[in-house]
Amino acid sequence: MDTNELNQIYTDLVMEHSANSPYKHDLDGANCSLHGHNPNCGDDITLKLELDGDKIVDASFVGHGCAISQSSTSIMLQTLIGKTINEAKEIVEIFIKMIERQPITLAERKKLGDSVVFENISNMPARVKCALLSWRTLQDMLKDK
Repeated sequence: MDTNELNQIYTDLVMEHSANSPYKHDLDGANCSLHGHNPNCGDDITLKLELDGDKIVDASFVGHGCAISQSSTSIMLQTLIGKTINEAKEIVEIFIKMIERQPITLAERKKLGDSVVFENISNMPARVKCALLSWRTLQDMLKDK
């Protein structure tokens, strides 16, 4: 794929998940939640997970923010539903490494699913915190699990 095709895929995914996220709603069955806030731009989310043992069986978020924070949250949840807590922790670490421009393997890229579209967000330093808000919030939520 050329750069224009990749940019279009990025734009389409960001806009779709930002405007029509299937994960943006309250979650009655949530048994784990955490609020995240980015004071620099006002992005504000609350992640909600329904855990069954060590498996993420459902997830949602509520809040508001820019298209990047909202779509990053939505795509993250899409990627993690059905995963174990340990798998989720690993995927979060891979995503953060990617955003911090550290090398990741092809196998790690595959684990990110659609989240890989945020790879070049590091070229927009002001937007990095927007993309990372939900990932860091989830990392904090799962650190003692």
